[in-house]
Amino acid sequence: MTSRHRPNTGLNSPTPRRRTVVKAAAAGAVLAAPLAGALPARAATDTPAFLHGVASGDPLPDGILLWTRVTPTAEATPGSGLGPDTEVSWTVATDKAFTNIIAKGSTTASAASDHTVKADIRGLAPATDYWFRFSAGGTDSPAGRARTAPATDAAVANLRFGVVSCANWEAGYFAAYRHLAARGDLDAWLHLGDYIYEYGAGEYGTRGTSVRAHAPAHEIVTLADYRVRHGRYKTDPDLQALHAAAPVVAIWDDHEIANDSWSGGAENHTEGAEGTWAARQAAAKQAYFEWMPVRPAIAGTTYRRLRFGKLADLSLLDLRSFRSQQAAFGNGDVDDPDRTLTGRAQLDWLKAGLTSSDTTWRLVGNSVMISPFAIGSLSAGLFKPLAKLLGLPQEGLAVNTDQWDGYTDDRRELVAHLRSNAIRNTVFLTGDIHMAWANDVPVNAGTYPLSASAATEFVVTSVTSDNLDDLVKVPEGTVSAVASPVIRAANRHVHWVDTDRHGYGVLDITAERAQMDYYVLSDRTKADATASWSRSYRTRSGTQKVERTYDPV
Repeated sequence: MTSRHRPNTGLNSPTPRRRTVVKAAAAGAVLAAPLAGALPARAATDTPAFLHGVASGDPLPDGILLWTRVTPTAEATPGSGLGPDTEVSWTVATDKAFTNIIAKGSTTASAASDHTVKADIRGLAPATDYWFRFSAGGTDSPAGRARTAPATDAAVANLRFGVVSCANWEAGYFAAYRHLAARGDLDAWLHLGDYIYEYGAGEYGTRGTSVRAHAPAHEIVTLADYRVRHGRYKTDPDLQALHAAAPVVAIWDDHEIANDSWSGGAENHTEGAEGTWAARQAAAKQAYFEWMPVRPAIAGTTYRRLRFGKLADLSLLDLRSFRSQQAAFGNGDVDDPDRTLTGRAQLDWLKAGLTSSDTTWRLVGNSVMISPFAIGSLSAGLFKPLAKLLGLPQEGLAVNTDQWDGYTDDRRELVAHLRSNAIRNTVFLTGDIHMAWANDVPVNAGTYPLSASAATEFVVTSVTSDNLDDLVKVPEGTVSAVASPVIRAANRHVHWVDTDRHGYGVLDITAERAQMDYYVLSDRTKADATASWSRSYRTRSGTQKVERTYDPV
């Protein structure tokens, strides 16, 4: 081991693209009192403090990306642009007591990066736990645990990942993160998008009740706004605990920027009243890379690939930066080959990676559902809230054009590639939809199951964001009992769907199978919510199909 590691503190500022249900006045309200709301209470002192925890991410066989945010003075709140340059040192050890230190270094936190810092540590041993912490002005941060990936050519017996998406601060507490942190057995955890939400107070579904207040209170539009919102999220003790327990592998979906975003705009962006889309998207992406332990691997996007020995590789997709605008219902545009979800370069990159992969499993971090979805004969009382949740026309049956269903040419090309190249064991890991699903990915949904399945898909529900029972305002489980059989009857590749519960997944992988254990929370509005196992589904190697299994790993 050597201590000659060079921290990478460069923050790539990405480039542009989102419409809104927000008051135009919100765009002008930037700094002032809401900034302080992003911080927990602390004495007015000039002693540096680490109020937003520590985190690690993007594990490599020889390295890990470390992150923190220092508050050098009381006024240096997130998004304020205030506070002096501050030297921040980092220490990496093989033990929690930091008796065996194997790497040290320092970097400078400044207002230019919102006093966030990253250190890209290399020269580490594969498949090894490390402890890290930061220091500034005589103050130490909390300690965090990081774990490197297995060696590229290692025969790995088992991998275990937490899987989450869709965490609306106002709607509840992040107990899902606390329960994942308490496990102590994760190689990493995957966040599949909607880590934050952009809406102003009360503008996004919470059964009409905000459990806790956003900061800032208005919809976030400017760089300062996005920094404040990220700062507020990072004060959550359960989120801090999970970041300190295991490395995260994150991609963004739309709400990190704006609802239903695409390359040139978004449903929740009003050009003019909220500035240009290019400026808003650039601000959102800059804040994301400042506040998240994520390597902007390819031109300031989140698409990249990680490998975990010979057992699995993980292709992470950016399905917002390059996509065409979502199609209007009923005009046939969903089948237009000139429209794209991935962009040409990213789809070619994904196909090439799947073809060249020599691992047992090919995992794809996928922010929106790839499996086809049609709605059967649901009652109006269920159809309209389901349509609202999925962004569908509420007067008739439709695909969700924000998902792969709205970009069928990309999906056809990808599925055909998997089939024609006999690529097996591809598993899509998906968030976004606020429901839990276990799906086959059929070559032809209309003739399934008489036709083939090309891959499988596990979709995790939301951490807190509204699902169907929240929208209909009925007891949990009521909607699923009615809707699930109808959805499955109209979609024979769907093995299971839970429309009502909040929680998380734990993906466990061996050479023989990839299994998703689904866990649900007792009550998203309670900070001390319990978690319980709900169901498990697996895909056995070589089958390209999902099957139920009756015990969690």
